Amino acid sequence: RFTKDTARFKDELDIMKFICKDFWTTVFKKQIDNLRTNHQGIYVLQDNKFRLLTQMSAGKQYLEHASKYLAFTCGLIRGGLSNLGIKSIVTAEVSSMPACKFQVMIQKL
Repeated sequence: RFTKDTARFKDELDIMKFICKDFWTTVFKKQIDNLRTNHQGIYVLQDNKFRLLTQMSAGKQYLEHASKYLAFTCGLIRGGLSNLGIKSIVTAEVSSMPACKFQVMIQKL
């Protein structure tokens, strides 16, 4: 329903830009800070101040548990892409809180 008023997407990069701008803004009230790709089906979305990690980012003791809190967001990204016709594998990585990276690997059919 969210894409009914938008123009048709040209390619998967267009879809990823939509996820980073419009989808992310609707869910987390801000855009993704950085989108990178190797043009071979792997995209890295970086959020430097991820909302779900900001409360626990005060202490270093939570760093090893932070990735558990990103599983829901990985599912959101994967589900959004699936509804747009792209099958993917999404993983998350936290090196310093509250920043995190989501790696999206597009599955070719």
